[in-house]
Amino acid sequence: MASPDNDKMSPAERRAGASLAAIFALRMLGLFLILPVFAVHARTMPGGDDVALVGLAIGAYGLTQAFLQIPFGAASDRFGRKPVIVFGLVLFVIGSIIAALAQDVQTVLVGRVFQGAGAISAAVTALAADLTREQHRTKVMAMIGSSIGLVFALSMVAAPILYALIGMSGLFWLTAVLAVGAIGAILFIVPAAPPVPRATGRLSEVLKNGQLMRLNFGVFALHLMQTAMWVLVPAGLVHAGLPMAEHWKVYLPAVLVAFVVMVPAIIMAEKKGAMKQVFNAAIVLLLLVQGGLYLFGEAGLWPLAILLSLFFVAFNVLEATQPSWISRVAPAHAKGTALGVYNTLQSVGLFLGGALGGWLSKHLGAGSVSLLGGGLALAWLVLAAGMRPPAVRKATNS
Repeated sequence: MASPDNDKMSPAERRAGASLAAIFALRMLGLFLILPVFAVHARTMPGGDDVALVGLAIGAYGLTQAFLQIPFGAASDRFGRKPVIVFGLVLFVIGSIIAALAQDVQTVLVGRVFQGAGAISAAVTALAADLTREQHRTKVMAMIGSSIGLVFALSMVAAPILYALIGMSGLFWLTAVLAVGAIGAILFIVPAAPPVPRATGRLSEVLKNGQLMRLNFGVFALHLMQTAMWVLVPAGLVHAGLPMAEHWKVYLPAVLVAFVVMVPAIIMAEKKGAMKQVFNAAIVLLLLVQGGLYLFGEAGLWPLAILLSLFFVAFNVLEATQPSWISRVAPAHAKGTALGVYNTLQSVGLFLGGALGGWLSKHLGAGSVSLLGGGLALAWLVLAAGMRPPAVRKATNS
């Protein structure tokens, strides 16, 4: 029987979780800070009158991420997690500097391509799995997943203020500084990584695994819904009477409430062996949110705020449980490759969510975006119903 001490996260596991979440947060904050202000600023630059070019400059990050997540994940299986993460962050710094020095939108586009080339998400989540025992892995993934939601809310608040103080160039320089801080964290704060098998995980082995591919469809659907929603949510809040500068008053409480609700859900999933039940309940909640947006998306501020809070609850739970689930069922020698495929589908979902959300809203109306999200959530629920929950393993004395 495991001792009570083994049911708690060790100091090394807590340090690994907190530091890797901080690395994710530093990098994502640098990206999110750009989103609320770049489209407006671009009008002051050569090329900024081309809306398609501006959109490409924003979305180029997601496209290069999608192409490079699998190679970076596989490289982390081959050469180790930390060297690959540092290399990716260096590329991100280079891209941020290029964008900071840019005098036109085309050069910003080049910088965004380099930023996206630092596709370290798979390597970071694989390192998190390497540094934690299975009974605590979802908690660490929850720390990483919730950090993304928190920095998104923070960026919505901070971006207009920082833009007024330091300008667009200053924001890109800030992203470079944050990435340098992340390099320092991975080198000096994150615990030493255990050796990984010096063999490249076979992509075909991952693609033929039905359990992994169902999880991959899930992250694709989740992030497509997320970005498609944000085609409509800001306009919905304005329509409800909340000016753009005050949208943080909805976003921040929604994320904080979701974080508070997420904690007991994760504890239930881990300690009660209820991973599949919690997972499926979160997908059902997504389905209800999409239905609510279709029926009540223009009913006023409070219905929209409640639906956003419920969305963030489901989003944070799924962001925490899916990478943990993948790390448990992926072959040990192909963990980075499996997480690379996972993060590739995540990036594709992010890109397509914005593109499809905008197209559907323009040609078929706002309700069609919620119908798309509801259809994806329903399909995901059907696929998830046949999944085998990861084995619950007791803590060991090791």
